[in-house]
Amino acid sequence: MSDRATHWQNVYATKGEAEVSWFQDSPATSLAMIRAANPDHHAAIIDIGGGASRLVDALLQDGYRHLTVLDLSANALAATKRRIGAAASTVDWIVADATTWEPAESYDVWHDRAAFHFLTDPRDRAAYVERLRSAVAPGGHVIIATFAPDGPEKCSGLPVQRHDSASLAAELGPEFELVETRSEVHHTPWHSTQAFQFSRFRRHSQ
Repeated sequence: MSDRATHWQNVYATKGEAEVSWFQDSPATSLAMIRAANPDHHAAIIDIGGGASRLVDALLQDGYRHLTVLDLSANALAATKRRIGAAASTVDWIVADATTWEPAESYDVWHDRAAFHFLTDPRDRAAYVERLRSAVAPGGHVIIATFAPDGPEKCSGLPVQRHDSASLAAELGPEFELVETRSEVHHTPWHSTQAFQFSRFRRHSQ
């Protein structure tokens, strides 16, 4: 198990759902940006670093039926499966590191609110983008949320790489066109605030 995986396994083994700073009762911005991408209900949607996020709950409620959640932590995924109950059998669950995972299918929407800003090494970011390019279908959408330039410098005791839409565009390369960016002030369970940015890109069809 990698150091990253060990860290997140420990986090989710020792903390409850609402005992982590990134907890959202309602992932409103993520859901709004996925809806803005206008995928049909059979579209393949993957949530990278989805862990214990409630996004999968919201997408199931919206009627999406081809959902995948990938996370380093089996503990986090197990907690989500328990929460959503029988509907968990309709979701693909992948325990993997997004920098080494080998995608087995194509996705119409790639969403990440949790993983990319922890990749402080340029080699890890390049490896992540390589997997993204192999997984996102032509015309597909990529939604990446990270701490904004004025956001925290650390999270869960780990350093982070803050981004704006321009730095994300540079990481993804010219085959991905920036469609929109949204700012979000996230309120943690203990009432502090964190600045996030959400950027949505569309992969060129050709």
